Amino acid sequence: QVQLVESGGGLVQAGGSLRLSCAASGRSIRGYFMAWFRQAPGKQRELVAAITDGGQTREADSAKGRFTISRDNAKNTVFLQMNVLKPEDTAVYYCAADPAYYLTSYYSETAYDYWGQGTQVTVSS
Repeated sequence: QVQLVESGGGLVQAGGSLRLSCAASGRSIRGYFMAWFRQAPGKQRELVAAITDGGQTREADSAKGRFTISRDNAKNTVFLQMNVLKPEDTAVYYCAADPAYYLTSYYSETAYDYWGQGTQVTVSS
């Protein structure tokens, strides 16, 4: 069993930056497929970015060019660097993990076995 705890959320003005962290415990995330999802008020949970154990990444169109997912297996941590934040980025951001090396349905929240509790990101205009 792996536990995930997100941190780094907060209130930021449009155009600003935040770096979210997802600290895993209980076991190593080495070999795990990791992702960040978000859920805004009145909207479904959606993929922000995903990363394989080998460092291959996938991003939602809304995140491309602004957000970067990365991982440090030695620190058992996954990061989401968010730049040029927009009010529409306001959401609860969740870290997700699955022991599969690669998920063909990485874009779907149902593909992931483990979730954090989320961290709030609010972007003011």
